[in-house]
Amino acid sequence: MLYHRNAGPVSENALRNWMERAERAGGLAVTGHIHQLRHTFCSHLAMRGAPAKATQELAGHADLSTTMRYMHLSPASLNQAIRLLEQRGPIGGNSGTTKAEEKQN
Repeated sequence: MLYHRNAGPVSENALRNWMERAERAGGLAVTGHIHQLRHTFCSHLAMRGAPAKATQELAGHADLSTTMRYMHLSPASLNQAIRLLEQRGPIGGNSGTTKAEEKQN
């Protein structure tokens, strides 16, 4: 729910008008489609590595399959995933040493 600075909730019509104004200012086709905000929100979460389940809850989707349609990944995110395989060390962050050995080092 969005609120005006000094008033009550923002109506869908007001939000659509804001969207149209932003589209004009950005030189985009004026559609007023406020659903693009949800799409962008979910996509940005995905590109920053947010878990799909967390994104689902934040977006208010009842079904995870709905969220998955919004989970577009940027090439940078794909490269970051590949870099995980290039990291040295054991999987899961376990160094293979005991707590006593870690204290000695």
